[in-house]
Amino acid sequence: MAHDVCEVTCIDEKKVGRVKNKLAEEKPRDVVKVFKALSDETRIKIAYALAVEDELCVCDAANIVGATTATASHHLRLLKNLGLAKYRKEGKLVFYSLDDEHVKQLILVAFAHQREVVEA
Repeated sequence: MAHDVCEVTCIDEKKVGRVKNKLAEEKPRDVVKVFKALSDETRIKIAYALAVEDELCVCDAANIVGATTATASHHLRLLKNLGLAKYRKEGKLVFYSLDDEHVKQLILVAFAHQREVVEA
């Protein structure tokens, strides 16, 4: 018998109602897009690099993750299209940064959590 599963059904209607109401107000599908975007190893590396350095050109991002400029550009464009990154063009160079402090904190907290899990 599993020890991590309830042996009887007991529903706290107040808690369930509160959470269902909150979920109805939010947009879980949009949040899923954020986590799907960050679930790719190359993209999370790029996002982490942007959290550490604030802004990088596509060439720098490619060099950091060991990818071609085309591959890095593809991943950065996807992050931008999902609202996680933004860019600016300076002459022939394109510089990317994270869209806002929330995105930066999400990435840094995820990495901090992973360090704690590994150390435990």
